[in-house]
Amino acid sequence: MSIYSFKSHIPVIHESSFVHPQATVIGNVIIGKNCYVGPSAVIRGDWGEIILEDGVNVQENCTVHMFPGKSITLKEGAHVGHGAIIHGANLGRNCMIGMNSVIMDAATIGDECIVGAMSFVKAEAIFESRSVIVGNPAKKIKEVSDQMIAWKTAGTKLYQQLPADCHETMTEVQPLREIPENRPVQEDFYKTLQEMKNK
Repeated sequence: MSIYSFKSHIPVIHESSFVHPQATVIGNVIIGKNCYVGPSAVIRGDWGEIILEDGVNVQENCTVHMFPGKSITLKEGAHVGHGAIIHGANLGRNCMIGMNSVIMDAATIGDECIVGAMSFVKAEAIFESRSVIVGNPAKKIKEVSDQMIAWKTAGTKLYQQLPADCHETMTEVQPLREIPENRPVQEDFYKTLQEMKNK
């Protein structure tokens, strides 16, 4: 991982969390327990403070940053999908930010909200807890159901287990040149929300 101090601020990362070697964490960043930060994610606390509470995951190619002098918090269990940008926004507990979404400055995403993929949340927008938020500009379209939040919470638990799995089993290797005969098959242990609804 690339960890940099900036103007005397050194990132604080709990030992149970996993920051991928290809991720970058800069300056005034505090990462709690059992967090996952994926490859090519950048958490840049050069101009302000960024707090990831316990169990947060910031997936591949995400950016977290803000204007100077601001402090932002991604609350416990917040789930930031691949390629999303969080710029000066606060995320509520157990919320989900969909892939390639952009959440702008001083926006507040409430607890257990779900932001759809590729949504654009305007600066200073405030969404109450359990809102389903989609579009450009993003709008609340309905309430998060118990089934939706149960599905989201189960998915986030996978990411909260992932740091320990990475610490225990992830190693840099040379690729195989042929497929082995007894290559393990990966378990199908988590369904998409649509698959869950179709049961």
